[in-house]
Amino acid sequence: METISYGLEDRVFVVTGGSRGIGLALAKTLLDQKAKVVICGRKQVGLDQAVEELKGGERLLAVPAHIAKAEDVDSLFDQTLKVFGRLDGLVNNMGMNIITSVVDADPSLWQKIIDSNLNGAFLCSRRAGQIMREQKSGKIVSVSSLAAHRSSPAMGVYGIAKAAIEMMTKVLAQELALFNIQANAVAPTMVRTSFSQPFWSNEDLYAQIVKGIPLGRIAEPEDVVHPILFLCSRAADFITGQTIMVDGGASAI
Repeated sequence: METISYGLEDRVFVVTGGSRGIGLALAKTLLDQKAKVVICGRKQVGLDQAVEELKGGERLLAVPAHIAKAEDVDSLFDQTLKVFGRLDGLVNNMGMNIITSVVDADPSLWQKIIDSNLNGAFLCSRRAGQIMREQKSGKIVSVSSLAAHRSSPAMGVYGIAKAAIEMMTKVLAQELALFNIQANAVAPTMVRTSFSQPFWSNEDLYAQIVKGIPLGRIAEPEDVVHPILFLCSRAADFITGQTIMVDGGASAI
């Protein structure tokens, strides 16, 4: 993909789940845009590997954090402000799924999926919103999913969490609009990451999946990164409370 400038030089972004997949690709592209980036993840080894790969120098900060824990979230943003002095954008990228039906889901399994996808996004958005409200500027972008719009027996709890994130996006947009803060989301179809590898690595299953995607393929991480960067840029200053479908036309069928 050709280089596109989004005017993000020296702006400070927190990317949750930034040590792999979409988050890692986003962090890399933000650094290429000369932004300052804070990534977080639960496992130190994953963060260390990401730091080595990203080579961001003084423009990159990696913070171990379990974003479903309020104390970890507070530490994440406190360290961001201590090192970089401000916060221009939050990307709620962290997500996980465990295949289960809703009816048969153990409550602890339900809670784990909800914590990773929804509660973490809430805690981070809450803290970021407070900081941005004082600055009177900022962008919050959350990664949702096509699963928020189409029910699936294998993705049921995950889809419920992502649907809630899209409503939270609308609420944040309303609450923060007067402070010049925009809140939006992107909802991709399946993306070629380790998260979804059990699906796309199976040729027969992949063929079935792409039948429902008019563009004839699943998304690459870069396909999701660029809509996020657009929503983080000044070009999207008059867009808030929206979810952009990044699904190759799947939701148009």
